[in-house]
Amino acid sequence: MTPAPGGPGPPGDTGVAFAGAVLTGGRSSRMGRDKATVPVEGVPMAARVAEALRLAGAEPVLAVGGDRPALEALGLTWVADRHPGEGPLGGILSAFAAVGPDALVAIVATDLPDLDASVVQALVAGLGAHDVAVAGGEQPEPLCGVWRVSACAAAATAAFAQGERAVHRAMAALDRVVVPVPVQHLRNVNHPDDLGR
Repeated sequence: MTPAPGGPGPPGDTGVAFAGAVLTGGRSSRMGRDKATVPVEGVPMAARVAEALRLAGAEPVLAVGGDRPALEALGLTWVADRHPGEGPLGGILSAFAAVGPDALVAIVATDLPDLDASVVQALVAGLGAHDVAVAGGEQPEPLCGVWRVSACAAAATAAFAQGERAVHRAMAALDRVVVPVPVQHLRNVNHPDDLGR
């Protein structure tokens, strides 16, 4: 794991083509309802994350898994989670399959509603020749990263097939770089109490 220099810059064109994926297939058991559609400042979390990806330059932006009608009603392009109930690593593999083997893809959990386009752009810029760039606040956030599918798919698929479900452990075989970003952009909303933080 290599620390990356610098932090996020102003929003703008990264000059690099990349796709975006919001992981929307979680069970949301601690929230008590589908996190993807929970509003933060009046906007559903999945829509907030998708908009940050779009503003950063991601094309296309996909919602992976979850409630298809509800997500499409938000204007999101839905793709199936090929591994429902198997955690975010299954969603990441589904995103890889949806965008194709030659893509770069920014993959973000739906419960990071304060994501900013500048964070995504910093990850794209920080990726360089690495396999995956993840955001680092107080600690690395594996569910906010940019992945090089050609370098990551085989190792992640093998880890998943061997029973691994933790994304940070599935990254162990990859060349990962941590890009420092302002911690306020990585607030995780898992529980109704988190909405007031």
